[in-house]
Amino acid sequence: MPLHITRREMLAASAMLYPALALGTPAHAATAADDDVTERLRQLEERTGGRLGVAVLDMETNISFGYRETERFAMCSTFKALAAACALARVDRGEEKLDRRITFGKEVLLPHSPVTEKHVGGNGMTIAELCEAAITISDNAAGNLLLESFGGPQGLTSWLRSIGDNTTRLDRTEPDLNEARKGDPRDTTTPAAMLDTLGKLALGSVLSENGRGQLVDWLVANETGDARLRAGLPKDWRIGDKTGTSSTGAVST
Repeated sequence: MPLHITRREMLAASAMLYPALALGTPAHAATAADDDVTERLRQLEERTGGRLGVAVLDMETNISFGYRETERFAMCSTFKALAAACALARVDRGEEKLDRRITFGKEVLLPHSPVTEKHVGGNGMTIAELCEAAITISDNAAGNLLLESFGGPQGLTSWLRSIGDNTTRLDRTEPDLNEARKGDPRDTTTPAAMLDTLGKLALGSVLSENGRGQLVDWLVANETGDARLRAGLPKDWRIGDKTGTSSTGAVST
């Protein structure tokens, strides 16, 4: 069952994770904190009638926490961060250029395409502009155009396999990928897989230094996440995220 969660509950969930994995927390202290967070997440599920999945890693101490971290959840619009990363990887390999323009007509427009709708029938948008619109505004047409540039959902899934993600899969485009039916593995990932893949993309060697920097800049510039994880984390943190929401009430961040 999808999770219907209020802003206050999202704030509480993210806030309870912060002290459990604060920088410098001794490894032996993590067990008690994990137990407390796990119980509070269970209580939150009971109150909302939904299902939560969480995976967190402190990169400095290597302390991790997971809750239903190996269960599948719909990605919804979080796939757009992966699509932008795939485009950046293609640029690194000389297979794509960030300044290449893609022209398109009004037939590509979908609900919530506030950036792409301004460029219909004109000079189009560059790959870089599509990536930025897809991540920072969650422009749906931009997400689909990015997918189309490298072979669609199957192209993204194949690239994920090539970087060691054997879990995450994209099967459809916007808006169908947001269906999020219980038990349907299409267009899903697990919190653990997404954590590992994002770590490789933002901090690892999958992308060049320029590619990593550009991806992180787009994630930090995201404008759709203020009422989610950002709401429960310290204001002085530099936070990069990508949100996703389905019509059934499923929420991903």
